Amino acid sequence: MSLTTISVRGAREHNLKGIDIDLPRDALIVVTGLSGSGKSSLAFDTIYAEGQRRYVESLSAYARQFLEMMQKPDVEHIDGLSPAISIEQKTTSRNPRSTVATVTEIYDYMRLLWARVGVPYSPATGLPISAQTVSQMVDRVMELPEGTRGYLLAPVVRGRKGEYRKEIAEWQRQGFTRVRIDGEIYPIEDAPALDKKFKHDIEVVVDRIAVKDGVQTRLAESFEQALKLSEGLTYFDLADGVVPGRENEGAGGGAMKGAGLPANRIVFSEKFACPVSGFTIEEIEPRLFSFNAPQGACPACDGIGEKMLFDPQLVVPNEALTLKQGAVVPWAKSNPPSPYYMQVLASLAKAFGFDLTTPWKDLSGEQKLIILYGTGGKPVPLTFKDGRREYTVHKAFEGVIGNLNRRLLQTESAWMQEELGKYQTAQACETCGGKRLNEKALSVKIVGTDIATPVAMSVSDAKAWFLALDDQLTAQQSQIAKAILKEINERLGFLDNVGLDYLNLDRTSGTLSGGESQRIRLASQIGSGLSGVLYVLDEPSIGLHQRDNDRLLETLKRLRDLGNTVIVVEHDEDAIRTADYIVDLGPGAGVHGGQIVAQGSLKQILKAKGSLTADYLTGKRKIDVPAKRRKGNGKHIVVKNARANNLKGVTAKIPLGTFCCITGVSGSGKSSLTIDTLQAGASRVLNGARVIAGAHDEITGLQHCDKVIEIDQSPIGRTPRSNPATYTGAFTQIRDWFAGLPESLARGYKPGRFSFNVKGGRCEKCQGDGLIKIEMHFLPDVYVTCEECGGKRYNRETLEVKFKGHSIADVLDMTIEDAEEFFKAVPPIREKMRMLNEVGLGYVKVGQQATTLSGGEAQRVKLAKELARRSTGQTLYILDEPTTGLHFEDVRKLLEVLHRLVEGGNSVVVIEHNLDVIKTADWIIDLGPEGGVRGGEIVAVGTPETVVKEPRSFTGQYLAPLLVR
Repeated sequence: MSLTTISVRGAREHNLKGIDIDLPRDALIVVTGLSGSGKSSLAFDTIYAEGQRRYVESLSAYARQFLEMMQKPDVEHIDGLSPAISIEQKTTSRNPRSTVATVTEIYDYMRLLWARVGVPYSPATGLPISAQTVSQMVDRVMELPEGTRGYLLAPVVRGRKGEYRKEIAEWQRQGFTRVRIDGEIYPIEDAPALDKKFKHDIEVVVDRIAVKDGVQTRLAESFEQALKLSEGLTYFDLADGVVPGRENEGAGGGAMKGAGLPANRIVFSEKFACPVSGFTIEEIEPRLFSFNAPQGACPACDGIGEKMLFDPQLVVPNEALTLKQGAVVPWAKSNPPSPYYMQVLASLAKAFGFDLTTPWKDLSGEQKLIILYGTGGKPVPLTFKDGRREYTVHKAFEGVIGNLNRRLLQTESAWMQEELGKYQTAQACETCGGKRLNEKALSVKIVGTDIATPVAMSVSDAKAWFLALDDQLTAQQSQIAKAILKEINERLGFLDNVGLDYLNLDRTSGTLSGGESQRIRLASQIGSGLSGVLYVLDEPSIGLHQRDNDRLLETLKRLRDLGNTVIVVEHDEDAIRTADYIVDLGPGAGVHGGQIVAQGSLKQILKAKGSLTADYLTGKRKIDVPAKRRKGNGKHIVVKNARANNLKGVTAKIPLGTFCCITGVSGSGKSSLTIDTLQAGASRVLNGARVIAGAHDEITGLQHCDKVIEIDQSPIGRTPRSNPATYTGAFTQIRDWFAGLPESLARGYKPGRFSFNVKGGRCEKCQGDGLIKIEMHFLPDVYVTCEECGGKRYNRETLEVKFKGHSIADVLDMTIEDAEEFFKAVPPIREKMRMLNEVGLGYVKVGQQATTLSGGEAQRVKLAKELARRSTGQTLYILDEPTTGLHFEDVRKLLEVLHRLVEGGNSVVVIEHNLDVIKTADWIIDLGPEGGVRGGEIVAVGTPETVVKEPRSFTGQYLAPLLVR
């Protein structure tokens, strides 16, 4: 039985109620159900955790100490398990050195390719440079016509200042008799005195040769001597005439076109060295092309490709202000405020003809440059007041940005460094142009292309470039590159297949969404070609347009066909219909879930009774298309000529008072327009935020909104002490309520007594954590319930204060649904709980650790917090894929909440792929037509009924069948 199934018995992890299930091996299994029904508890916390734990336990004690061990899940037993690999939504790495190319190992193969097939080119001449052996040098000289006479020279000094008396004396002591200085040959004892103020060229004459048979041995010895003397570089200058084949370059000392090389000279190098500039590459190895190694990294930015520089947009965030009103924020907010800066600006205004009461945007470009970047060393009169005395000094003005740079370099205060850092942004390194590599690495090229060029391409463009490369290589290069190109092309193909063709290879991992980083790891796993493995994936369809979904599902089937078991936690309808086996958990969420509602093939699921998933798949339940679309309040926000990332100068008009969806295939520019441009620009104007907005001309219509609120999926807290109650502010009110109870008043307890973050009321043995961590060295760290407080976080005295028979620890352990009922007589707390319940989080516990919430749950906690605030009816809400992690039924609940916001007069802008959300929109802005460089345009605008008529819109094509009312 264990060979064909994974048999789980008595799974009780989290809210699972003793589940027994048999899952087929080597199949594509989808685990679905309401949010909080126990999907992740079954797939990740039980099946994956046990598979990983058993595999790690089979290793030696030495190996185990380096691996993260999983705790044994609460399950009776599991049979038929394989070694398990989880591919979750967590971003692969926040390290700025981690890129798409490095994570997928494509860059490792590229480094090998350039090291083995690349040809170095001189930055000075643009000509290829090569290394030669002594034998090759001898053969080259022997190719000259018999009787050709020449000098073998060791270039010991090339274009350097100095007298070189000691060096000439040393060469004479070694037995050399002639030396050529600045083009003239002298007996070494008659060498002229050199002026140390001028640059000189000195070559030691190692031998005089007449080409004839039998001179090879002498020539080889002379070459070895010359190469030793001049560190690997030597010249053979013909005594008369020119090198054959270079007759058109002038006789004798004539220069080689574009290179400054005499036409009678042959240059030899045992290193990769340029004869003109002396540019040298010691060795061409893969590490030369690594931006993480000192051999290859750009010295200016240490291989990061970016530098933190002061940004004029942050220094002057509000261009409507005047200098007198504090347009230059770091000077206006200096601590303490300094009259010196205002006196400097007043002096500049007098010298350059502008007024301190003129808005920044009305100053001329030259005047702005002078204020920001100074007078370029040119002295100007600066007038200062010292008490009653006024005096003027003439000196160069360093500029605001120059002043900030100097202060940052001089300060040793961490606070000041942090404060000044707020005015900086990452900008491309001026030395390498953002390529991360030094001059030597970039000088090595394949068919005239350095390694940074294909790395800057999108996956689809790089794929085309590498496929075409083989035809352009020489026969020898092609033979060397064949195996390497196969690996590169395969990996690019895998990325293409999971819908990531629009990503640039040099895109840093930290900028990827959870879905993108998950699909990159998925592509890497297919590339590894493992079989007999258990893969557990967490919603890989996140961030994918319906058009790209088919390719993803093909990839999952391919992983299965390699002989692996693939378990996917998923809500996507196409994924559910494609699965070999479906497990539907429910019937509700949290304490109401944790049971198997239905299991089996698609046919069996569709016949299941009591399954919400089945009801939505059969059409018994559905999200209705609105009877009519809102027209809005007649006002608009217009983003003009947006050019961030791949946007091609688009102008987007968003009607206010509507539910607006920004749609388009993955990588089409939705986030660039909505988050990077609209949200950042609106935050600067409405919220006074110090953020950089994507390149655009202007955003009009913001005066019709009072604030902008972005609700994303970032965690609500990074420590276990943060929870939904603390984030929404309900915990403060709960503590105040408990502090106001008669028992607390009698004991003199203040609200701080009921905090588990400060001394007083918390349990000091576990410091308010409720758990104690015990390090086990070779075994996983064990968290045991604190025996002092029994996991309740508070000391005995605090827990004695009760409301309706429940202590504050009991309240934190309640579900939000129960807490709403419990506090029905306390309106401020009840309202916050009601909002959390309405967005579908009734199953979450009031004190549940923030670190255990998914991205979708964190986003809904934030939404509930905003909903609990009093609505002004003029708020702009921006949400980024709020349906992440939501079941059909949860999407329906969420849409009710969002549409209620719009009914209150607010405006909601949502980036979304979910067709059930898009079909309820009042207005759609569809970007595309493709992703990456082939996207960035507005393809269709209007109501859903209008968008479906646009033939170029992929969204319209998939939306059309759903608009049947």
